[in-house]
Amino acid sequence: MAKYKGKVVRSDLEGGFWTLESDDGTTYKLEGGGADLLKGGVKAEVEGGIDGDAMGIGFGSPVLKVKKYKIL
Repeated sequence: MAKYKGKVVRSDLEGGFWTLESDDGTTYKLEGGGADLLKGGVKAEVEGGIDGDAMGIGFGSPVLKVKKYKIL
């Protein structure tokens, strides 16, 4: 499992979804996580994997399946 650090941001496109804007500049669509993670502006370290087969409304953003996370 890889670790990703960044800021959680809400996107209002197509009904809305949560993203992680990682410290390296990549934006990931979050799949999973609790209410404490899924809040705008939260800084977190997320452990999980990229789902290369996922399709969705994230307009090309890779889907990050959250396994564990830590609020920073």
